[in-house]
Amino acid sequence: MGTHGSGPSFVCDGDKEPELLRDWLLKHPEALGEDVVRRWQGELPFLFKVLSIAKALSIQAHPDKRLAEFLHMNQPHVYKDPNHKPEMALALTKFEALCGFVNPEELKEVLESVPEFRALLKEHEVEMLLNVDTSNSGGGGTALQEAFTTIMNLDKDTVAEKLRELITRLETEQQVRKLTPKEELALVLEKQYPDDVGVFASFFLNYIRLAPGEAVYLSANVPHAYISGECVECMATSDNVVRAGLTPKFRDTEILCSMLKYEQGLPDVLNGSLVSPNTRRYSPPFDEFEVERLDVPEGNSIEFSAVPGPSIFLVFDGTGSITFVEGNSSPVKRGDIFFLPAGNQFTLLAKSGLNGNKQASANDGKGGNSLILFRAGVNSRVFSS
Repeated sequence: MGTHGSGPSFVCDGDKEPELLRDWLLKHPEALGEDVVRRWQGELPFLFKVLSIAKALSIQAHPDKRLAEFLHMNQPHVYKDPNHKPEMALALTKFEALCGFVNPEELKEVLESVPEFRALLKEHEVEMLLNVDTSNSGGGGTALQEAFTTIMNLDKDTVAEKLRELITRLETEQQVRKLTPKEELALVLEKQYPDDVGVFASFFLNYIRLAPGEAVYLSANVPHAYISGECVECMATSDNVVRAGLTPKFRDTEILCSMLKYEQGLPDVLNGSLVSPNTRRYSPPFDEFEVERLDVPEGNSIEFSAVPGPSIFLVFDGTGSITFVEGNSSPVKRGDIFFLPAGNQFTLLAKSGLNGNKQASANDGKGGNSLILFRAGVNSRVFSS
């Protein structure tokens, strides 16, 4: 949902022919608001998505602005735009992901408990990782980069052989002991992607599990892979992805290994902040976007105040109506998506006897019947600075 050429949105206005949102905005730049027009040269700066993940997505990272411009100039058929792609995933269901490098202590435990992983590294790399000062989460960057690069560049036969050894051992040992979450994940990933080096790469990365309503954000050059679950995702307007594992798609291993931030530790998890009784806001440290969740109890209404920038709304559950100041009113239902120009305000009414997805409503721990919407917009701090 947005203006990126890889999957652009269309504006539907009554009986008129659908028009690209990008073209509509060129005719109506005021819909972006003065600050957004000035800051992003008339472009919608964010892209809004919904993901439903049945099979792990690739081990990947998104380039920063400078690298994105270089990659787009040299490989425009692969890297389709010159923009960076910070992003945030907000869990709708239980959500699993690999995100960032594990701390030095956990990596030492991997070296001591996963012999197949250790055997793939050079002896001096093992020694460097084992001797990293665990009290300094940034102290092992050089050793970590060397070790990660070694494993990601292994030949396929070596990877396949050691993976067979790993899987055989884990399948045997799970008969007599409970496997660790990472070991269980390795079994799942190997079934989805046989002989893939990404299974070993997962031991380098934090394995996180989000509850519905929790979010994780990713800056440029942070390795990650979404494993399972459903989420709404927001990002800067870009489709640039550098992949190197758990994928049949093009792999750019050299670029990935050279671009990554080799910083260790768990990512920040956001729970959102209540900005009104019915609105929870998730604000990552990126100017391009934020996401809000709006909950309108059955039979109630809320006023949505005007904001200085554009918004895209997704009706996630329920039915109701939206009424603008001038009196125009339209019904809304689960699955509807609408664009709101800057400076507009409206009233949301949740109708009784909702026909939405009660399962989805119950999963977030709220319970009850509500009209639930997600809003993507420019980060509010842009307008307050």
